[in-house]
Amino acid sequence: MNTPPSALTDPVRVGLIGAGRIGTAHAETLARRVPGAHLVAIADPRPGAAAAVATSLGAHAATDPAELFSDPQVEAIVIAASSTAHTRLILAAVAAGKAVFCEKPMAETLEDADRAIAAAKAAGRPLQVGFNRRFAPAFREAHDVIAAGGIGTPQLLRSLTRDPGLANPGAVPPWTIFTQTLIHDFDALNWFNPGAQALEVYATADALVAPAFKGAGLLDTAVVVVKFDNGAIATAEANFSAVYGYDVRAEAFGSAGMVSAGDTALTGMTHHTAAGRAQRTVRGDVELFDDAYAAEFASFVQAVRAGQTPEVTGVDARRALAIALACIESYQACGPVSLKQPEA
Repeated sequence: MNTPPSALTDPVRVGLIGAGRIGTAHAETLARRVPGAHLVAIADPRPGAAAAVATSLGAHAATDPAELFSDPQVEAIVIAASSTAHTRLILAAVAAGKAVFCEKPMAETLEDADRAIAAAKAAGRPLQVGFNRRFAPAFREAHDVIAAGGIGTPQLLRSLTRDPGLANPGAVPPWTIFTQTLIHDFDALNWFNPGAQALEVYATADALVAPAFKGAGLLDTAVVVVKFDNGAIATAEANFSAVYGYDVRAEAFGSAGMVSAGDTALTGMTHHTAAGRAQRTVRGDVELFDDAYAAEFASFVQAVRAGQTPEVTGVDARRALAIALACIESYQACGPVSLKQPEA
């Protein structure tokens, strides 16, 4: 039976899992800024958490994600829950026939990443992972220049993330700087070096922002060197306390030129006075990538409705995760580590 033409343009009915800080931001975006999406339901196991977000957005609230999986009105699931639950939720969602958008990291191990990728493929359901920098206009334009040969052969790459503050250092799980923060940079480096594969990783890190918490596993400052099979050398750096705001930038230098992307400025306005020059800066991650979040969800629902492969796949997420996990091994070994895991 042919699909009615109207069904191809109907908004995708979305269920969101997770009503924390990022889940709340995603709910607002899906409900108000993505015309191709209709936020149907929000689930969060914490009593009242989902309802606190869902009520004002006209969505149904649930405490059990299983309600979203069994709801025939829900076509797609957006996972913004704790990262420890990501793989389990992906597997459950695709088993229920839902398309899936999952926040990074998609998994905590490469084995789990492979399970998620295989399950989505077997079910024939789209699986997109939330690497929002790919949808920020400056980063996308830089990538397009690189892909078109605009910098020649990539030789030196750089990506950095400096978070604006570390409110509770005791609440940061071990290895967060690699698996939660720098994983964005690893994806950006992979994306800025099309067709190349990471071969070797060397990571160094310390607790310079909150040294008293290093014994509990906190690493708040890190620099990573990644070598690629096309000869390019990349660096990624992170710090959890940029007092001037949220700072995310990237650069690619090649045989024929260079591109750079990223700016901490809130607007293009600069104030010049006798005291000097001042410019307001972005103070948070959601604020900096507000438009990118909307764009990635627009891309996701378009892929769902058109039956296409998402722009950012589980394989992309696995590649970034492989580098993040190699960083942990490198830090522990105090030396470089080869990426032995095969590409999925």
